[in-house]
Amino acid sequence: MEGTPTNHKELLQAVQQGQLSVEEGLDALKRLNADDLGFAQIDHHRAWRQGLPEVVYCAGKTVEQSVAILLRQAQVGSGPLMGTRAPRAVYDHLEGRGYDFEYDDEAHLVVLRRGVPEPQGQVLAVSAGTADGPILREAEVTAELMGAKVERLIDVGVAGLHRLLGHLDTLYAARVIIVAAGMDGALPSVIGGLVDVPVIAIPTSVGYGANFAGVAPLLTMLNSCAAGIGVVNIDNGFGAGYLAGLINRGGCP
Repeated sequence: MEGTPTNHKELLQAVQQGQLSVEEGLDALKRLNADDLGFAQIDHHRAWRQGLPEVVYCAGKTVEQSVAILLRQAQVGSGPLMGTRAPRAVYDHLEGRGYDFEYDDEAHLVVLRRGVPEPQGQVLAVSAGTADGPILREAEVTAELMGAKVERLIDVGVAGLHRLLGHLDTLYAARVIIVAAGMDGALPSVIGGLVDVPVIAIPTSVGYGANFAGVAPLLTMLNSCAAGIGVVNIDNGFGAGYLAGLINRGGCP
């Protein structure tokens, strides 16, 4: 055949059309799935195993490394892509390269919304304070890329509990609830005591000195007296959004 298949779809078509033998196809598949860029080993099979392609954690990488990984993923795969903790320079270097990447200024995400499933179910994303918004936004986008319908409820922390109690119908309609909170981290416990669905708590590093960069809310959440609460790592919006996406997907017909 002319050229070498650059993604799994092209490879399967080449085998189906007789342009490659089965043995040649297997060899090509091994090359596609073991993608060594020298500074990164790209896992192109993750979408098949887990439902979402490998997410690129851009912090600690150079702009050039992040761009190279995202472009290679876009070339080989066919689903959505995301780079977390990405400086805007990563997006700037991706513009005009043939793919419709977007940049989320709030959460510092580079996103390619390609092949996203039709939204279903209901994930509710809640923040205790406006300052928790960037972490919550990372969770929202992750869940959206996994096909979840996401609704947002912002700044309803325990310092003004009436703000939350005015949205009980919204809480009761959710299939899974993500709660991001810094300071004392009490909001997940309150919500967990009101609903009969899983609550995923994200401790954030928002707060004054005794917040200890998120350790204080982390311990509060781990010690919650309300049942049905799971806790992810400090500021781990991606982890919370991914877990919410799996739970939501499992509950959909």
